[in-house]
Amino acid sequence: MVTVQLARVAVFDGPTLLLAALVSAGCLSRPSRRLELARTGLRHGGPRSASVTLRALLATGIAAVVAPTVRAGPPFVTDDPEPVEYRHWEVFLASQLNHDPGGWSGTSPHLEVNYGAARDLQASLTAAVAFDAPKDGQPTWGYGDTELAMKYRFVQEANRFPQVAVFPRLELPSGDRARGLGAGHVQAFLPVWLQKSWGSDDRAWTTYGGGGYWINPGSGNRNWWFVGEVLQRRVTDRLTLGAEVFHETAQESDDEGDTGLNAGGIFDFDQTYHLLLSAGHTVQGPSGFQAYVAFQIRLETPVRDVSAEHLF
Repeated sequence: MVTVQLARVAVFDGPTLLLAALVSAGCLSRPSRRLELARTGLRHGGPRSASVTLRALLATGIAAVVAPTVRAGPPFVTDDPEPVEYRHWEVFLASQLNHDPGGWSGTSPHLEVNYGAARDLQASLTAAVAFDAPKDGQPTWGYGDTELAMKYRFVQEANRFPQVAVFPRLELPSGDRARGLGAGHVQAFLPVWLQKSWGSDDRAWTTYGGGGYWINPGSGNRNWWFVGEVLQRRVTDRLTLGAEVFHETAQESDDEGDTGLNAGGIFDFDQTYHLLLSAGHTVQGPSGFQAYVAFQIRLETPVRDVSAEHLF
C-alpha cells in the first residue's frame, strides 16, 4: 500500500511525484472527472467533439486496498454509484479514441483525479488534451473542456437492495470550440446510478447502471438523455471482465440518437497499479467506434497525528 503522510512535512513516493509533476505542467489546471468526448464519443462539429469529458476517464476510487469484488465505473461509458473511500485518492492517466464518418477525435491523454472528501462523498476533476482530425479538414490538438463533479451515495447496498448515488457533473468550456476542442458552452449532467453485487468474494458478479439528463445549451443543440447498464465478473484474482449497453438521444436538432455496445476489462498488477481497457461500436444510429485505455493509481492519504503527546 502506498501511503502519503500529510503533516507539516509530507513524504512523497513515485506516484505522488508524478501527480505533482502533472499539476505543475498544467495538466491538472482545473478540476473534473470525465470529459463528454471521452465517455460518450465525439462527433465532429457537434457537442461531443467540443466537450472532452474525462471519464472516459477512469472510475472507481483510489482505494488503498483492492476489494475482492468487481469494481465498477471505468473503463465503461456507464458510471457507478460507488464513491472513493474517505481520504483516499484515485488517479487515471488515460486516452480515448473515437471514430465516426466525420473522422477521428479523442484525448491524448486526459487526467482524472477522484478524492474521498467525506463518507460517501467523492470530489472529481478531469482535464484533457484533446485532438480532432476531421476527414476533410486539418487536424487540431490542444487543451479541451474541463469537468468538475461530485458523487454522493445516499443508499448503501444491502441483501435485497442496490446502492444508489447521484453524480452531477459540470463541463467548463475551457477548450477552443473553433478548433473542435471544446463545446463553447457550460454543460451539466444530472444522473442517478445504482449497483448490486452477488456471488462469492473472489468470483463476484456486479451489475450497475442508470442514467440522467444532459443540459446542452447552444445554437442547434438539444438537451438529451443517457441510459446504460454494465455487467462485470471477476474471473481471476487479477482480472475483471465486463460488457455494457448504452443509449443516448439526439444531441443536435439535425442529429439522431444511438445505441452502443462495449466490452472491456481491468487487470490488477497489485493493490496500487491497474490497467483498464475497453472498445466497442454502435449498433443503432450513426456508425461509430470508440476505444479506451487507462493506467490507474490508487493511494491512501491518512493524516499524521501531530498532537503534543506525539511530538516528544
